[in-house]
Amino acid sequence: MPKMKTHSGTAKRFRLTGTGKVMRRRANRGHLFEKKSSRVTRRLAGEVPVAYSDLREIKKLLGK
Repeated sequence: MPKMKTHSGTAKRFRLTGTGKVMRRRANRGHLFEKKSSRVTRRLAGEVPVAYSDLREIKKLLGK
């Protein structure tokens, strides 16, 4: 059986922590910051864990 390849699009969007959590970036942090308040951009900063219902699929795509 050949090795399973990591899905490269998923690898760019998610990362695994040492404890096994899958982290993601929040939406609406890519561009158009002039119209967003500073409060909103601060709230959207940082990473958050992926929803439990999506974990199995994402870990599979990451090759875990």
